[in-house]
Amino acid sequence: MVEDLTPAGKKVYDALKKLGSTSLESLKTADDVMRAAGLPKGMTNNALMELVAKGYAKRVARQKAAGYYLTK
Repeated sequence: MVEDLTPAGKKVYDALKKLGSTSLESLKTADDVMRAAGLPKGMTNNALMELVAKGYAKRVARQKAAGYYLTK
């Protein structure tokens, strides 16, 4: 399933899973994911965009910061 992701993409996917961000009600910000994954901010953002582009996650724009959650 996640075999087609980059190593950073897999780390971010696992971090979102660990944080329990699997629905619209449990959104996590890029900063939350960055801390959980232990990756630099730029790498985390690139990996989040990869997850969104490949359909593994959704991005939800909010007033302060966008939130992310897993869809697969």
